[in-house]
Amino acid sequence: AGHKCTEVFYAVCSLAAQRAPGCHRPGRKLHRELGIRIPRPLGHGPSRFIPEKETIQVGNEDAMMHTLFADSFATLGRLDNVTLVMVFHPQYLESFLKTQHYLLQMDGPLPLHYRHYIGIMAAARHQCSYLVNLHVNDFLHVGGDPKWLNGLENAPQKLQNLGELNKMLAHRPWLITKEHIEQLLKTEENSWSLAELIHAVVLLTHYHSLASFTFGCGISPEIDCEGGHTFRPPSVSNYCICDITNGYHGVDEIHASPTGSIPVKSVCEVEALMEKMKQLQECRDEEEASQEEMATRFEREKRESMFVCSSEDEESAPTRDVSRHFEDTSYGYKDFSRHGMHVPTFRVQDYSWEDHGYSLVNRLYPDVGQLLDEKFHIAYNLTYNTMAMHKDVDTSMLRRAIWNYIHCMFGIRYDDYDYGEINQLLDRSFKVYIKTVVCTPEKTTKRMYDSFWRQFEHSEKVHVNLLLVEARMQAELLYALRAITRYMT
Repeated sequence: AGHKCTEVFYAVCSLAAQRAPGCHRPGRKLHRELGIRIPRPLGHGPSRFIPEKETIQVGNEDAMMHTLFADSFATLGRLDNVTLVMVFHPQYLESFLKTQHYLLQMDGPLPLHYRHYIGIMAAARHQCSYLVNLHVNDFLHVGGDPKWLNGLENAPQKLQNLGELNKMLAHRPWLITKEHIEQLLKTEENSWSLAELIHAVVLLTHYHSLASFTFGCGISPEIDCEGGHTFRPPSVSNYCICDITNGYHGVDEIHASPTGSIPVKSVCEVEALMEKMKQLQECRDEEEASQEEMATRFEREKRESMFVCSSEDEESAPTRDVSRHFEDTSYGYKDFSRHGMHVPTFRVQDYSWEDHGYSLVNRLYPDVGQLLDEKFHIAYNLTYNTMAMHKDVDTSMLRRAIWNYIHCMFGIRYDDYDYGEINQLLDRSFKVYIKTVVCTPEKTTKRMYDSFWRQFEHSEKVHVNLLLVEARMQAELLYALRAITRYMT
């Protein structure tokens, strides 16, 4: 079956590559003579943020990428735009596809239609209609009851009970306690088993973080998806209604592209960042801050992260077609020290993925702990030793700062890390982008994407998004798995 799908994929690629100029004419003739409406893609390429000519074109990929495309096509029955953007980093994409395939299609505690419905619930928390629509189709394809799609209240009580955990994981994971776990495991006929709950938690965190990637990279809907096509003829004033909710309010902003000139203040951006990295390394070698000072710097960074917000930040009500898949639509991200509320710092030395979470997941859902661990490590360690136009650069300090800043926003602290480095390496526009993509991804705009790392390649900005996706997923998992561990003990 896989071989046959690969043959079909090659055929599809071949047809796509053979499209000739003027091929729109038969469509126009059909439209005129037979009354058939021919759809036209709304966007140009897989991402609204990355010019199509700068993405990897199907037909121009290398052998490894082609294999990944074929595997993705065989698994999903389509070559989606997430894959076409993620393929900038084939090593990560391979691990991602393997993990996602296992979660959705291989043997596991949950039935197939439950898996897709949980994906819908998770993506809907961030109003990610792109992922919701994909999984609505998959849910129906595996025999899911269409009535469930009329709203969460039409789904089984067991899935409805998952709604509370879904919203806390997505927006305020630090609030999850063993009592929440107990409620799910001890609700008589609608109770979850531990194995089922682990499967559900991994699916929820997977799709919360994938929603971050979808918005963070400006993924466009495919032509056959809702919001991916139009029947109107091309027009300079035509744009997708979903652009309005993502910060595009006018034609000029949507169609404008850089002229090639780089603002003066960004010309030395890369060199300045590399110099800071060099200075920080020298400071590390000379002296190490005391534990008290390290703790103070963490608390300061955690406190300051609360005040990082975009000038474009505003409340937006979710659309009805997405919001029906979850309850309490007003529940969103809140910084954890607002209104005098104090949340204890989560010390990785007390509960970590490596020492605790990994083994718990692997014990209750075999092989998944290994797959997640591999994916975390690839994202964290991925490097090409380049920064923009510079080669042979050690980027480990920068990657660690990004990862630890995300965990800091969730209250997670590494005792051996100097959080003073974060302010040196991440400027305000970068912090705004990180916080938006991780905490409120539906508010990400092209302006935010364009405003950080202006001299860097698009592949490097996608690389940043891989770090955001995996750091966020791990942070959510740590809180949920710690609560499950406490329940078990």
